[in-house]
Amino acid sequence: MTSHTNDTGTNGHANLKIPILTTRPNPDPVAPPAYLAPRDTPGQLPIDVYNTTLPWWRAAIRAQILKAVERESPILARMQARLRSPWLDKYFVYTSSLGTHTFFMIALPLLFFFGYGELGRGLIFVLAFGVYFSSFIKDLVCSPRPFAPPVTRLTIGTHHLEYGFPSTHSTNSVSMALFIFGHVHRAYSEHSAISDVTYYISCALLAVYAVSIVFGRLYTGMHSFTDCGVGVALGAAIWAGYMIMSDTLERWLESGSWIVPYTMVPVCLLLVHYHPQPVDDCPCFEDAIAFVSVILGANLARWHSVYVGVDERFLSVVMPGGQGDIWTWEEKMQWCGLAGAKVGVGILIIFVWRLLAKSILHVVLPPVFRALALCFDLPHRRFYTPATDYAHVPVENGLHPIPSVIDLPGTLEVSGVNGEYSNPKGGVKRRGRNGTAKANGGGQNGGSIYMNYQPSEMEKSNAVTAREVKHYDADVLTKVVVYAGIAFLSSEGIPVLFSVIGWGIKPW
Repeated sequence: MTSHTNDTGTNGHANLKIPILTTRPNPDPVAPPAYLAPRDTPGQLPIDVYNTTLPWWRAAIRAQILKAVERESPILARMQARLRSPWLDKYFVYTSSLGTHTFFMIALPLLFFFGYGELGRGLIFVLAFGVYFSSFIKDLVCSPRPFAPPVTRLTIGTHHLEYGFPSTHSTNSVSMALFIFGHVHRAYSEHSAISDVTYYISCALLAVYAVSIVFGRLYTGMHSFTDCGVGVALGAAIWAGYMIMSDTLERWLESGSWIVPYTMVPVCLLLVHYHPQPVDDCPCFEDAIAFVSVILGANLARWHSVYVGVDERFLSVVMPGGQGDIWTWEEKMQWCGLAGAKVGVGILIIFVWRLLAKSILHVVLPPVFRALALCFDLPHRRFYTPATDYAHVPVENGLHPIPSVIDLPGTLEVSGVNGEYSNPKGGVKRRGRNGTAKANGGGQNGGSIYMNYQPSEMEKSNAVTAREVKHYDADVLTKVVVYAGIAFLSSEGIPVLFSVIGWGIKPW
């Protein structure tokens, strides 16, 4: 394996700035790569690992999806050879961040800060269920991404560590584009609130957004045509489901009945508990926890605001500034200053809550779990260490799906990937593989790791520097509480604070 900055691109284009990690393909498609010592080879053939670990029906589905991956990977490689250029590489890599949960988790609170609560809850609904169901299917099927080589993967962060089928980016972009289009179309056709030009420009921008995200997953080698096709269908289905039940859901939340929290909390915990167990340690589960918890917190906040009577009294106050169509320069500056202050203070409160809640729960939950384990068997998830096997949760673990400010520099590292992730701090973050992966000489000074791939996947595996990611059972409930709290604060607590201190909620 060689690590370098590729200055020529696939078609010989110059000045490509995205760092590319390249590997030599294994000449024998059945035997392990030559650079792996015999002692690194697990006792089972790779194909046996999935067949013996997965139920027969999951293994059968995976086999069919794997055939599509094998068939489509050379097609994607030929497409990359024809289309890749430095400009397109940068465009599709960086626009892919607009389809991630990180982007949505930062952007969604702003809707509540400025009085668009119903719009925010709707977006949370379609995005949360998009992430949950796509993650559910990924861990259920355990299908790999397009093989690299021949495909070259371009990615930000650690998305390549997840399974490939279906594409969560495609699901999110389609469901969000359809959701926003519904509001734009309603404003145009029913209320005449926007002009013809604004309407058509909005529709064009939404179409460009969705197409850029979906096609970008193919261009960057992160997904196959099958992955993206099913992701698009899933996103459309989730949006259609929301359109059917949105009014009923809003009336139920606004009822003020205690049946709302008594129903939503158990349902959220059951969705977390019954998320499929994958063969490999996939980050999908963490994404699912985050968004299920967010929809729990947002819906409980709506119920609570109605129950205590703060929905209209506090959440409809207009921000100080000009009134009517004509604003003076001083009024514009006052409004912009308050808007910036609201964004800064609101995001700061979210990060402080995240850090404090995480720290406290990592101290409190392990001894509680150990005490409960004396009375009955606690639920246990593969790859998560039970509290009876550790004294405390290390500080650096937990809450990776949505980065804190400290995490952002590492998260935004861009890599061209052939099945691996270039970590700016040295080493490659590899998640455990059901106890079958072995690493020698890990850390920053080199080493290798052998993964349990099927023979067709094995030749595409790479020798990489291993840096193990450990999980603890306290992380699961910690994420539920932290992300539910983020949503609760964003949709009720922080807007109420802005109203009380005179900053207002509604922009005008």
